[in-house]
Parts: sequence; C-alpha cells; structure tokens
Amino acid sequence: MPSYVSRRAPGSAALPARRVKSLADQMLRALDLESAELSVLLTSDSEIHELNRVHRGKDQPTDVLAFALEEADTGTEELPFRVLGDVVISLDTAERQAKQRRHQLVDEVRFLLAHGLLHLIGYDHQTDAEEAEMDAETKRLVEAAGGPNRSKTPPATKKKREAGPASRKHGNARR
Repeated sequence: MPSYVSRRAPGSAALPARRVKSLADQMLRALDLESAELSVLLTSDSEIHELNRVHRGKDQPTDVLAFALEEADTGTEELPFRVLGDVVISLDTAERQAKQRRHQLVDEVRFLLAHGLLHLIGYDHQTDAEEAEMDAETKRLVEAAGGPNRSKTPPATKKKREAGPASRKHGNARR
C-alpha cells in the first residue's frame, strides 16, 4: 500500500509533497512495511496547535504528531493490509528548526517523518532507554531515506534532561 501526503500549509514550496512521499516510501521499505498504508499531513502551526490542544491537551504548536490508527478500536485488524495512521508535520515549525539547526528543510522534515513514523509502530521516548532505542532507529531511518546522521536533541538539552524531567514538545496522540 502506498503512503499519502497532503499539504495544507501555505508557502514552503521548496519541499514538494512528492518528495515527502518518496521519503516516506523509503522509510517504510527500511522497516519492511512496504505493504502498510501511511498518511502524512504537512500543515501550519495554527492547525497543529489545534490538534495538539484537542488530542494531547497541550495548548501550543509542536513539530510533529503521530496518530496511530492501529491503537484505536477501528476494525483495522480485519483489513488485508496494515494501516499505520497519520503523521502530522508543521512546516512552520520545521522551517524554524531547520534554520536554528543550520540544515535544509528537507532534512528537518525527513527527521520529523522518521520520528512520527516510529511513534506509529510503537516506539516511545518516555524513559532514557526508550529514548536511546528510538534515537538509534530514527537515525537508521533518516539514513535509509538519504539523510544525514544527526540527533534530534541538541547536547545542551540532553544535559538538562539528565538533571530532571523534560517537557516533550511533540508526541504520540491517540485517536
């Protein structure tokens, strides 16, 4: 089954939906999930803010959300293929983060897509061990989709996390 990419964000014409679809397909192949269905929504801060508020109770925009369809009681177990769910990426936030991290928008979206996709298949980062496992798998997917090897969390943030709990800016939402 294919991946589907929808775009509801103005601007960001530098990153065509077909490029994001190609990234998603490469990641699905790397996970041996070529027959799975995945939906990706490229949107704005205002829309992801609303989704984050409604589904996670966080009244702020975020970079990526993952809505796992398989976790919901949707009857997907009766389908002849696997439906993973939706990854929602704010292009506004992705553009800001790309500038802050001094890399291209496509690299930031590639990373956010990998991160969201891993949430859909059950990865999480609530503990240090989970975070290390998810970070390693994210790097593998990013590289499989032609991207650079980088860590999501800048070193300064990782040091703060060791000292105490960190607030998560993005996350896995339930349907």
